[in-house]
Amino acid sequence: MYEQIDVLTVDPATTRVYEHGWQSWSPSAAHPVTGTGPRPVREVTQAMGYRPGKPGPATGFQGEGLLAVEQDGQVIVYGCADGVHSVATIRAELSGDRLTISADGPVTTETHTGSLDQALAAWAGGFTTRVQAPPPRTAPTAWCSWYHYFENVTEADIDENLHGIGDNALPVDVLQIDDGWEAEIGDWLDLSDRFASLEELTKRIHAQGLRAGIWVAPFLAGARSQTAQRHGDWLIPGAGFNWNQDLYGLDITHPGVAAYLTETFTVLRAAGFDYFKIDFVYAGALDGPRHSGAAPLDAYQEGLKLIRDAIGADSYLLGCGAPILPSVGLVDAMRVSADTAPAYEPWFGDPSLPGQQGAIMSTIGRAWQHGRFWVNDPDCLIVRPEVERREEWAEVVERYGGLRVSSDRIAALDEWGLATTRRLLSEVPPPTPFPLG
Repeated sequence: MYEQIDVLTVDPATTRVYEHGWQSWSPSAAHPVTGTGPRPVREVTQAMGYRPGKPGPATGFQGEGLLAVEQDGQVIVYGCADGVHSVATIRAELSGDRLTISADGPVTTETHTGSLDQALAAWAGGFTTRVQAPPPRTAPTAWCSWYHYFENVTEADIDENLHGIGDNALPVDVLQIDDGWEAEIGDWLDLSDRFASLEELTKRIHAQGLRAGIWVAPFLAGARSQTAQRHGDWLIPGAGFNWNQDLYGLDITHPGVAAYLTETFTVLRAAGFDYFKIDFVYAGALDGPRHSGAAPLDAYQEGLKLIRDAIGADSYLLGCGAPILPSVGLVDAMRVSADTAPAYEPWFGDPSLPGQQGAIMSTIGRAWQHGRFWVNDPDCLIVRPEVERREEWAEVVERYGGLRVSSDRIAALDEWGLATTRRLLSEVPPPTPFPLG
């Protein structure tokens, strides 16, 4: 039930509305008040790229925990009163020159002078104080296997690029293995047939003076996985469809799931990894019955804390596909946009799906979070010749990239690409707020 909380008289020609998305991939940007925010173009994307169970209105705007209205040099920020245990959905609907603000939960209202980004930054400062988030830590630089090899990466590919980093003297701190190393989504202690030994691989990485990183989707299980087939009582339906299979969330409050997560991350830490990219973690916050009866966001946060306990305080933790506000203070860095891609236009025209356009939109739209909530990850730098508009994407990463991660096959880079990669990895911004106009 949405209750009216404000009615504003606005100028349809100049007023803008900022709509903040639910999770990493959810579009977040300001739009003319006469417009409508992005909406999923496929039913499955509501769960995977927007807020599950809360589709936006046909017209107008819907912010998850945060919505702002900018007009006449002032910004009114509507923010959820909680954001940790519950996140209110906030809507704005225009009729003539009247903008009605409504919400399905408690909301606070703040009025700021100055720019939209400055107002959002001020709100963020209050939010981080309220949730007692620690200051962000300095981010390492990294190389990631995803955007050249995708799920077909092999151990030989990792070795090739390990040597490529050294041969080209690239300032990379971490070599991160992305999706494709595991036997199945949810079966993290079994390797795909393209990998022989994580322990031996991390030894080779360490021998070259680099740290080892790894990708995991910890709260997700695919229908083909042994985890899903053996433990039906662990599963929460509705996580979407990917890897040609139905996806399930895991009930983090189930003792079996808690033990499984602890074992998974303890084993990976012991194998030599100390940089963890946890992905698709929206699955830990799905609505559904839980063993303990805990609320979804409480269960989700317990899952993040469990992972941190297993990997240790010194490991670097990068969130992705994660509910934004409930994750503040629990990860070191956060993806703040949709996946980038070699192509500029997003899949199906949906800016929550892979494509540079959507990645640029939300990277800029969430720049105010860097140095306040965490280190912002705009997604990887990809600049090999076949990447569309690669110069533009490199400029976005340079301006808004707190976490700097290369994801090209090193041997595929031309002279410009190699020089740009070296420069951006050499000029990493500190974990302090970006200057905002």
